[in-house]
Amino acid sequence: AGARLVHLAAVVLAMVPFAAITVLASPYRRARVFAFVNPWKDPLNTGFHIVQSLLALGSGGLFGVGLGASRAKFFYLPEQYTDFIFSVLGEELGLIGTLSVVFLFITLAYRAIRIALTAPDRFGFFLALGCAAMITIQAFVNIGVVSSSWPVTGVPLPFISFGGSSLVVNCIAVALIANVGRYSRIKRA
Repeated sequence: AGARLVHLAAVVLAMVPFAAITVLASPYRRARVFAFVNPWKDPLNTGFHIVQSLLALGSGGLFGVGLGASRAKFFYLPEQYTDFIFSVLGEELGLIGTLSVVFLFITLAYRAIRIALTAPDRFGFFLALGCAAMITIQAFVNIGVVSSSWPVTGVPLPFISFGGSSLVVNCIAVALIANVGRYSRIKRA
């Protein structure tokens, strides 16, 4: 929105030491980070979530075990209906199902960015872009956590995870994007 990149980089660099101190000073946060590095070192305690998530994703194969037939959601995968729903989805629908979900989030981001680029003013542009970023970054952080690419954070998968407040906020974000698209500079035939 007109901020200088040097100033933003300075803020990020100033936050890094404090974030590192915050993570390393707390035993449970430190355990999460070290479990992310090697979840198989302690698969029954700190690495349990990640190990079970990877097992669920891997057991789905290419086409999955069938909708509703997941075994991981029964006492193996904690928080399977919120933070780790993508693992259950991967087990039930396989690689094809998970790639379909990723494709849908990419499509949502693409369409929202197109709407932002045709917004009638700067506010509409930044509103649509911010809402799109909020949804897609949250989705890819969740997918990264489930696939052990990120440490466990507790971020729900937009529109899929159980939870009312996340769903309401994401629906409002999509409504805001649609409203910006309604006043687009390019008239559709």
